[in-house]
Amino acid sequence: MNFPLEIRFKLLALFSSKIYVDDASGSPAFFVKQKRLKLKEAINVFENENQEKLVATIKADRIIDFSATYFFATPEGERFGGVRRKGMRSLWKAHYELVDADGSSVFASMQEENAWIKVLDGLVSQIPIIGGLAGYFLNPSYIIATASGKQLLRVKKRPAFWEGKFNIEKLDEMESATEMRCVLAALMMLILERNRG
Repeated sequence: MNFPLEIRFKLLALFSSKIYVDDASGSPAFFVKQKRLKLKEAINVFENENQEKLVATIKADRIIDFSATYFFATPEGERFGGVRRKGMRSLWKAHYELVDADGSSVFASMQEENAWIKVLDGLVSQIPIIGGLAGYFLNPSYIIATASGKQLLRVKKRPAFWEGKFNIEKLDEMESATEMRCVLAALMMLILERNRG
């Protein structure tokens, strides 16, 4: 992948949301169309907006659960990893684990760099008119790192009104399969965090 990646989506999509992922040259890297209000999350990741080539699917292992695991699979249905939100730990500071294909082994984690930005964003975004400005000034960032502390990717919110804009920056070299798992984990985390408010 040609990093940094840019992610864009509308914040006020009611029934479905479209997520655009472009690479450093501005070319489409992925396109995600998520149907909202589903009991069991199932997301298709396509190569571009034409939705002709499916790249991967992301499916929850259970119906609406605080600590569900979202598994990544090839178009043929073969699992190659997943991401799990760490229930109570995620209330204060977003914390996710990146797991292997069966969900038993954790190879990396993803968490917010500064929990206070999340708290301020949650408070300020509830204030009429001013809340719309919060997305421009309060910009959280997340780090994906291995258990040994090696930082792989940084996901950073960019200033924007009425839409979500994020950059994914590569911090270290990794295999292409690991890179794909990390990017899909970042996408799923953004979807979950957006749904939480």
